[in-house]
Order: sequence, then structure tokens, then C-alpha cells
Amino acid sequence: MCGIIGAVAQRNVIPILIEGLKRLEYRGYDSAGVALLNPGLTRIRSIGRVAELENKIHAVHAHGHTGIAHTRWATHGAPTEDNAHPHFSHNAIAVVHNGIIENHETLRRVLQQQGYHFDSDTDTEVIAHLIHHHYRRSCDLLQATRQAVAELHGAFAIAVLAEDAANRLVCARRGSPLLIGVGIEEHFIASDASALLPVTQRFVYLEEGDIADIGLLDFHIYNSHGEAVTREHHVSELTAELAELGHYRHFMQKEIYEQPRAIADTLAAIHTDAPLAAELFGAQAPAAFAEIDSVSILACGTSYHAGMVARYWLEAIAGIPCTAEVASEYRYRQSVPRPKTLIVTISQSGETADTLAALGHAKALGHSYTLAICNVPESTLVRQSALHFLTRAGLEIGVASTKAFTAQLVALFLLSLVLGKHRGKITADQETALLAALHQLPGKTQDLLTLEKHIERWAERFADKHHALFLGRGSYYPIAMEGALKLKEISYIHAEAYPAGELKHGPLALIDKNMPVIAIAPNDALLEKLKSNLQEVRARGGELYVFADQGSRMTAGDGVHVIELPSAGHDLGPILHTIPLQLLAYHAALQKGTDVDKPRNLAKSVTVE
Repeated sequence: MCGIIGAVAQRNVIPILIEGLKRLEYRGYDSAGVALLNPGLTRIRSIGRVAELENKIHAVHAHGHTGIAHTRWATHGAPTEDNAHPHFSHNAIAVVHNGIIENHETLRRVLQQQGYHFDSDTDTEVIAHLIHHHYRRSCDLLQATRQAVAELHGAFAIAVLAEDAANRLVCARRGSPLLIGVGIEEHFIASDASALLPVTQRFVYLEEGDIADIGLLDFHIYNSHGEAVTREHHVSELTAELAELGHYRHFMQKEIYEQPRAIADTLAAIHTDAPLAAELFGAQAPAAFAEIDSVSILACGTSYHAGMVARYWLEAIAGIPCTAEVASEYRYRQSVPRPKTLIVTISQSGETADTLAALGHAKALGHSYTLAICNVPESTLVRQSALHFLTRAGLEIGVASTKAFTAQLVALFLLSLVLGKHRGKITADQETALLAALHQLPGKTQDLLTLEKHIERWAERFADKHHALFLGRGSYYPIAMEGALKLKEISYIHAEAYPAGELKHGPLALIDKNMPVIAIAPNDALLEKLKSNLQEVRARGGELYVFADQGSRMTAGDGVHVIELPSAGHDLGPILHTIPLQLLAYHAALQKGTDVDKPRNLAKSVTVE
């Protein structure tokens, strides 16, 4: 969950490293640091945000043509300067690291017995000393790194400098993402392409177990067996401007407002006058869809909520049994393999450690039908799945996911339609109507954004609250869960979600005038039952905030606040109801004065278990 960037160039790399760290800060912001060759190793570190590091660098006029930098999300050791990366060994080796070294305690004891002194509480310092141990014998940075990596257990991406290896950087990855940026007589490395967009759009993605030797004029990649390999070059569709804030106050606000475009772009390959084809999900999809008899969705956090909504759609539209499971739990229980199950993994980044591990576990159990729904074409999840569908949400920087979530829901609805058609569950007329409804979503989403001022007034009432309850029924219950997650992530208000029918089974005991209750009230078959549930809240003095479909006949009054939303129809309501919940969380966080884009203790891409 940390961010790594490095550069080997014929110019001062400080501006490149600092700008890259700023773009990677969503991956971790407890501390930051940089190491430079100039000509020996120089290190500058700071606690807190990258801006603090930038001030320290400018104060000493640091300069160098080769360097590595890091922004940290703390795992081992508190966020202190001693624990900040890069870590040194004898001022001869510098290392930055993303991931977790599981056998660091054993290696630490061995290295201490060999005379190495540790200045930090991190697992990363073990890597620096281990590489130094091998380097002083071989005097070859690539070989020393390869030998050290062979002794490490866990997931990691690392970048290494040596004091006497000018214009050279060695990096390696196992379980954590790392890529090479290709320039003209200069090369870069990073954990995310967004960090390098100001200097290049040409990237080479390292595969699992790869080690790369990076120089000014060229670079060489070796696989886990030590064999020289060639990896494909990619030209990114992303631009540096996409990572700019523009006129918005926060990236989260910007990304909420980008949802009409994100949905439209995700639907760009779908035409209302052309029949849906299984090939949307890959060339092998028709054969795979003909064989499967069930679906299992594996995801984490917000993506898991998308999977929970999809369960309702897949069973109702496609008539196929479906389960949705938290990826981090799936791999640690005794599950019963079903070879004809389609394993669907969902991830914005495609690098979520628990989701990747769950996919690997499913494949080890014999599941060969795998489908990734992801926002990053070159990601590990996409490369390791037989089938894939790419959401076109664009770069998402705010830690609390918004546009990636609604794009995932669109992709999952398309999957439900394709499987429904493949299984003979929907007619041609139904297909046409459903596709037409999908293509109306961007416009309806745009209309929803006009409600922001109204929702902002609601949020003012949350400034002094410490708890909130979200209610929904059916496919709207996962949307209630997502609304609660957004509120707790960025405002730090404790929020929980329940199916409204469960109120009498415990949560009703919490209701009082200080517990706002946010309800999702679509105009569907469960509306009257939901109204009864809400009456139970009012009878106990609870204050209701209701997002209701037009035509649901929800009346505002004493203790009942109502905002009407345009009706989506055709089961697409969960997508529309998501957006006002995002706006409510955003404005509640503004009222609380929290850091909206970088909430405490969290990071964007969860690349460690």
C-alpha cells in the first residue's frame, strides 16, 4: 500500500521523484523519503505528507541523477522518521519497499548475529542489510538483489541503489505491482503508472518474480529462474491532466462528478441497436458461459458491495445461482470446489492483494473459468484471469472509491444480461429495453448531481453526530452498506448498514434522536414493507433521511426528510441511489473538517494482506 518511484536520468531527478510521490500519496501518507546518488548515497526523510519532504529537500538543495523515493503506509513500526523509507545499510545500500516480509524476524536475528545493527522497527531494513551482506561478497548489485530476494518470504516490490553503482537501479517484484517507465536515454520505475505520466506514457509491467536492472540507455529483465526475458511495452491511455484536481475542492468531488462520463465510457462498446455478445468478456467467453452452472464473486471493500448487488441481478436476470464473498476470507476456509463455477473477481486497481490471493486459491482448487472486472488493463488481476471486462472509469485518486464503483455496477449488470441471454432467460425485446435503460444512465446520473446543494444542507446536521444507521432492502441493502462505508471512511462517523427488516432483531435498540437513520426507498415491491420499518424508527424518536424514487409517495414531515431521485427502472436503481450517498458522505466529512481524499489510517490500493 506504499508508493515507490525511481529514476535514472541525465537530469536532476528530484522534481520527477517529488511529483511522482505526490501522485502516489493516495497509496500511503504516514511518512516519505528519498535517496539519491550524488555521487555517494544521500537520504532525506520526513514524517507526514510529501509536502513536508519537499520542504526539507529544497532546504538542502538536494540534487542527483539517480534516485528512489517512497511514501509510506505504516505496517511494521509507527510512522516515525527512523521507520520511513528509504532504508540504508552501511551507507552503501538503499532500499524502498512495498509489501510485507513475513520472515523478517528470523532474518533480523541472523543478520544481528552477523553484526548488523538495526535503526528501525520495519521489516524493510532487513532487505537492505541482506542485500548488503551479499553485495560485499559479489560486488554485483543485480546478483546480490537476486540472492536476497530468494531468502524473502511474503509479498513485495523493491527498488535498490548501491553507493558505487552509478546510473543504475535494480528492482524486483513478487506479489506487489511494479513497472518500468521508458524514456529517451532515461528510465523510471514506479508502483503505479500515474506517478510517471508527466515524463512518459510508455510502460513495461514486471511479471511475478521478475528482477530488472535499470540503466540510462537500456534495461534488462530477468524472470524468477534468472533467465533474460522481454516484456511487452504498453502505451497508456492516461494523461497527466487526468491526475489534476482542476476546479474541484477534492479528488473525491471531482470523481463523483466524473461518474456520468465513466458510465458512458464503460458502455461505449455497447450499442442499443446491436445484440449483446458474450465476447464482451473475452474471446473464450462463449465457450465458458456455455459450461458454467453458477457464479462466485470474490472482492474486498467497495468492490465486494458491487458483488453483493450483482448477486441479486445474476439470480433475477440470468437465473444462475450466485454467491458473493469477501476475498480475504475465501482463501482461509475449507470451500467445496465446483469446476463449473465462474469465478468473478472485482478490483479497481487489479492489484488488491487479498483478491489476487483468492483468485490464485480458486485456480489451485481447479476453477478454470475466471473473469476479472477491473479498471486497469495491464493489472495483475487482468493478466491472471481467463476472461476480463474493463471498466472505463479513468484514474481514481480519492481513497474512497466512487466512479470506479458505479462503473463496476454497470459491468456487472452487463454480465447479468449476457448470461441471461446466453441461458435463454431474456427475450430480444427485453434485451433492447434493458440496453436502452443502461444508455440513459449517464444523463440520469448528471441530473442527480444537481441535488448536491440539498444534500449539503442535510450533511450540516451530521457535524455533531457520532453514529449513523443506513437501511435498505433487497439489492439496495448492499448500497446501504456502501453508503455506511463511505461515511465512516472519510467523516469518521461510526456507521452501520442493516436490511430494514432486521431492525426489530437488534438495531432498533440503538435508535434515538442522536442517531440519524438514512434510508433508501425505491419504488419497488418492498416499498410498503420499508415504510413500516421506517415508522418503527419514528416511533422511537429517530430522525429519518430518506432517498426515495419519484412515485414512492414518501412524505416529508417532522423528523422525516425526503429527497426524490429520478427512477432508473429495469433494476438499475442501485446505481443511481449510490451517488447521493457519496455526496452525503463527502459533505459530512467537510462539516467534520477531515481530510477527504486521504482519510486517516487508509490507503487507496491495498497491496498487502
